[in-house]
Amino acid sequence: MQFKATPKMTLKNLRAFTLIELLVVIAIIAILAGLLFPAAQSALNSAKKTTAKNQIVQIATAITAYETEYGCLPTNSSGQMDSATVGQLMTNNPRSISFLEVSSWKLGKGGTNSSGALCDPFSNTNVYSVALDTNYANFQSNVALGGGFGSTNLPKHIMVWSTPLVGKTNVLINSWD
Repeated sequence: MQFKATPKMTLKNLRAFTLIELLVVIAIIAILAGLLFPAAQSALNSAKKTTAKNQIVQIATAITAYETEYGCLPTNSSGQMDSATVGQLMTNNPRSISFLEVSSWKLGKGGTNSSGALCDPFSNTNVYSVALDTNYANFQSNVALGGGFGSTNLPKHIMVWSTPLVGKTNVLINSWD
């Protein structure tokens, strides 16, 4: 059986998408994108946690290298990676040795904020905290962790941590786990 075109059939009579069909397709795409967004945000937060953990280990290693080089821990009166402590670990030390290299703060990467303090990748106000065993007892007691985590007693010489707000809860990222 062969199909014969009648004079009334033209290209104008071919059916195209209607406006309703187009809106339904757009709505389906929007729903799928909405389902994907939380998974993407979770992956970004996981990457920031990994970056923060890596930076915490680098800070602890830099402090240990400073102590090995100079026979004492860097001066840290604030308990945070403030500009003075960061400066000592960079090049502001007697031999101008760079124990730690940091850049200016960027979201998701961390770095030093405008006042020179070393911050985690979550916010340029989340300054890394540091506790140093300056009396060489090899034990730290009643170290306030912040972020609702209370205090801790650990047999550690150098402790570095951050308690960023991830979603609606604080997370403890530390050097001793």
